Amino acid sequence: MCLRSKPVSRERCVFSTTVRKCGVLAATNCNLAGVSRDNPSVKNIVILISGAGSNMAAIVEAAYQQRWRERFEIQIAAVISNKAHAAGLAWLLSHSEFADIPTQVLEHTQFESREDFDQALLKRIDVHAPNLVVLAGFMRILTPAFVAHYSGRLINIHPSLLPAFTGLNTHQRAIDAGCQFAGATVHQVTPELDHGQILAQAVVPVLASDTAEDLAARVLTQEHLIYPEAVLDFFRLQEASRPAK
Repeated sequence: MCLRSKPVSRERCVFSTTVRKCGVLAATNCNLAGVSRDNPSVKNIVILISGAGSNMAAIVEAAYQQRWRERFEIQIAAVISNKAHAAGLAWLLSHSEFADIPTQVLEHTQFESREDFDQALLKRIDVHAPNLVVLAGFMRILTPAFVAHYSGRLINIHPSLLPAFTGLNTHQRAIDAGCQFAGATVHQVTPELDHGQILAQAVVPVLASDTAEDLAARVLTQEHLIYPEAVLDFFRLQEASRPAK
């Protein structure tokens, strides 16, 4: 069902009044063998970025302010970018409180094929024994082999209320379709683009005067709220699924 302000026939909208969360482990076969080399009980997160990295920053700040390391034994093990001049890397370097988070650059332009790059990236990530790999504005289409390697522990945030508006230009498409509401979705990554299990959603109104830029800015504020929460919920659900001793 789609709630629209005017009839259209090309795109469909999804309307939700609440943030929706689904069990991360219930419908996936998670490969969670990775452990910290320094402390086996610590759960490692690797974040991938390509640009401004504002969702990365939201996760890093939440982990710091909420003391994930001390309270939950969860840490940001590394931030990796496929672009040397990604603003997100500069943001990390400009904040001394995050100086202990390793950053790396692996330029995709240095590889002859997508497969070669993904294999090199996979090796960089696995050095950190990740329990979870987070895509935070990582502007690459991942190969099936890469996605399979991190099955059940690879998540992304998409700027629409999935299953509506997969792919690009989501905000303009929502406006063109006459949607009264738009939003963002945190989801598991699968070989099919933007079709993985939904983990969380946030909803914002679409105003009559909105441009795509206006709507994008409104949605982004909600992305910064739900993505850190979804990351933390991933580990909470992991703990809850373990048999009682």
